Amino acid sequence: MPKRMLQGVVVSDKTDKTITVRVERRIRHPLYGKFIRQSKKYAAHDPENSFKTGDNVRIRECRPISKSKRWEVLADGE
Repeated sequence: MPKRMLQGVVVSDKTDKTITVRVERRIRHPLYGKFIRQSKKYAAHDPENSFKTGDNVRIRECRPISKSKRWEVLADGE
């Protein structure tokens, strides 16, 4: 089964080897039909501490690295 991939913006890079990525998605309201932006934050593994706040990144699902980290940041070539 392929691993899930998401795209988002780095909102925090304060922790060592970890970044927080905000992923936004648009959903349609079931009754009114208006599109609503929903966001969720994911902790992603960044072993080289190479990404900074404001960067657009792609993250991929991986094995559990810690209690909250189940995602890893993809390098540009992947």
